[in-house]
Amino acid sequence: MSKKYCFSSVLIFSFLLFSTLDGVAQSTMLPIGSAAPAFSAQASLAGKDFDFSLKKALEKGSVVVYFYPSAYTGGCDLEAHTFAEMKDQFTAAGATIIGVSADDIQRLNLFSSDPQYCAGKFPVASDPGGKIAETYGLKLIVPNQPFKDVRGVEVTHGFIPRTTFVINKNDKIVAVFSSETDKISPDEHVKRALAIVKKL
Repeated sequence: MSKKYCFSSVLIFSFLLFSTLDGVAQSTMLPIGSAAPAFSAQASLAGKDFDFSLKKALEKGSVVVYFYPSAYTGGCDLEAHTFAEMKDQFTAAGATIIGVSADDIQRLNLFSSDPQYCAGKFPVASDPGGKIAETYGLKLIVPNQPFKDVRGVEVTHGFIPRTTFVINKNDKIVAVFSSETDKISPDEHVKRALAIVKKL
């Protein structure tokens, strides 16, 4: 096992550990059938920041809003890489992808352009205080100990639980799943979301 993946495993374990200790409240996340809260946020695509609007994205078709803990951590890296690999299939299904984390826009500019992860294929938005996540019923988790990403850079923000919402063009949540409650892997979030948007 490479040092990178070994370190990623440690990061994932640490995240699960402090998530359990802090008692992540996933039971309040918005259910299927709810109206998706509209939001605008500073986002990055291929290393360039812009203003993302969920309302405008929904005018083009369905939207996959996926919340994730942090750029440059094991599971999040795998999830972003998988979304990038399958981006053309989402586009063919008329769906927009937007990732949301508490990372600042500087970290996201690097992450969005990184060929190993987002690869310039889809945008990721900054939700520094977890306000957007809160409207979807997700609790920002504050690490109880110093935390570093796979590059060895300290992560100073809180973590949003890995949760995916699929929203149809009529602003309704048609699917929601999380790693906490559904016990699915990061890449499975992508595969499930794709299967759903293909049916919309």
